[in-house]
Amino acid sequence: MQFSHSSGMVGSTGTNEGTPVNSIDDRHIGRPVSMRILLADDHGMVRETISAYLTTEGRAAVVAASDYFEAMKTLEQKGPFDLVLLDFSMPGMNGLQGLTDAIQKHPDQAFAIVSGTAPNKIAHEALEIGAIGFLPKTMGAKSLVNAVRFMIAGETFVPATVLADGGATEESDFAKQFSQREKQVLSGLCKGASNKEIARDLDLQEVTIKLHVRTVCKKLNAKNRTQAALVAKEAGFE
Repeated sequence: MQFSHSSGMVGSTGTNEGTPVNSIDDRHIGRPVSMRILLADDHGMVRETISAYLTTEGRAAVVAASDYFEAMKTLEQKGPFDLVLLDFSMPGMNGLQGLTDAIQKHPDQAFAIVSGTAPNKIAHEALEIGAIGFLPKTMGAKSLVNAVRFMIAGETFVPATVLADGGATEESDFAKQFSQREKQVLSGLCKGASNKEIARDLDLQEVTIKLHVRTVCKKLNAKNRTQAALVAKEAGFE
């Protein structure tokens, strides 16, 4: 995912009782920020780009992790941080379950979600769970740094487009490619259910479920049911 050089982003106010920052930038008097950020993303180029933005534009100290598990280990060993940025679709996140678990384990730590693909409803759900922000990967360098500063200052940040959306739950383009039955089967896969369990829940023959699983995998270009479930979760499908 490439980053743009324009933003059009705004923040919404909120309360954050997380880790306090060492010092906060006052843009009116030009004082530099001093902040420690934990950035977790499985794409090396994305990690390097965001880290460069935060380091050069925001004068931040950035610690990077390549997946959820490494991020949690790093948080245990080197935390707390002023802010932890978690990529929504990286390995180990399991949708928003990773965020839920992280907040439960580290209730005083500030977390925000970073994503290039998640639908707007995921942003709203993340905020409801306890995240203090949602950062699209289309943000420009200065906008990204300002958003991070905003969150570290104790506010909640979401893009204007997400605020305007209001968490609408209309069917996504991802879901529209499946029949109603295929969506039911895919939902079962996302929950980790076996073909037998899905068949029982839907009152269908197991062989019928197998056919639907095959069709779903083909539509998603997935090698198996596990990969299909992962792709679906990354797209915000439940």
